[in-house]
Amino acid sequence: MLRSHKLVLAACAAVVALSTQAFADDAVVAKVGKLEIHQSELDLAMANLDPQFAQMPEEQKKVAALSGAIDVKLLAGNAIKDGMKDDPAYKQRMAFIADRELHNAYFKKYVVDATTEAEVKARYEKEIAALPKQQEIHARHILVKTEDEAKDIIKQLDAGKDFAELAKEHSTDPNKSEGGDLGYFTKGRMVPEFEEAAFALKPGTYTKTPVKTQFGYHVIKVEDIRDAAPPKFEDVEQQVRQLVMRDKYLALLEKAKASEKVDILDADLKKGYEDISKAQAGDAAAPADAAPADAKPADAAPKK
Repeated sequence: MLRSHKLVLAACAAVVALSTQAFADDAVVAKVGKLEIHQSELDLAMANLDPQFAQMPEEQKKVAALSGAIDVKLLAGNAIKDGMKDDPAYKQRMAFIADRELHNAYFKKYVVDATTEAEVKARYEKEIAALPKQQEIHARHILVKTEDEAKDIIKQLDAGKDFAELAKEHSTDPNKSEGGDLGYFTKGRMVPEFEEAAFALKPGTYTKTPVKTQFGYHVIKVEDIRDAAPPKFEDVEQQVRQLVMRDKYLALLEKAKASEKVDILDADLKKGYEDISKAQAGDAAAPADAAPADAKPADAAPKK
């Protein structure tokens, strides 16, 4: 994934997290000298609390936010008395912050609030349709320390012994109590030697020679082969929403760039900016490399 793509997604997430609420009740909740702290300010302070406060009860979070807001008002009052509001550096910083907040407000209106459930579902269907078909297999294995042990197990299987029972009796893998059952998995979930042998088998068959990996020697049996099911919408909804918002955001930027000339005087900075702009344009045009992926946790397989 291109770095600029990651930055855009991160920006989307950050702006959504810091979106300002519409405050119906903006009552004064505290006074610090002549300065007032309104409910809207307290709500903003809560929204911007450090993540370490996330697990605290709601009332404790309110107290922590209020304490921080009072601290800000106390020192802000002193700064006003010192004339710091007229300092050029302060004014420059406030102008930058104002621009950033306008950017965020515009983003919220035309990206966050403008993204509909229908758009997200349509993008999900598009991404699912573009996913390459993948097969997954349901396999079992018996893991032992030596090649001779594995060969002896294969002989017992050839004689008609039950695979699951042999796994319970001989396997050193923690899943031995489940008869060596690894469940369903796709390619890329196992170590290469194991995967190559497993995917070469047909349903109901087992390896006729031991399979060596860094974990020991395996005897593998494939129970079933099927097409892997795509991820459910609810499992990837937020990821897909980020893709929709990313595209809306990049489209807004492209439109704005087309109407305003951007002139960068430093040659190195200009090249860097142009590289980022090209990468962003490529992200918008190319199929999403953050397409929905199966979010299920990895099966308890030998890829340890």
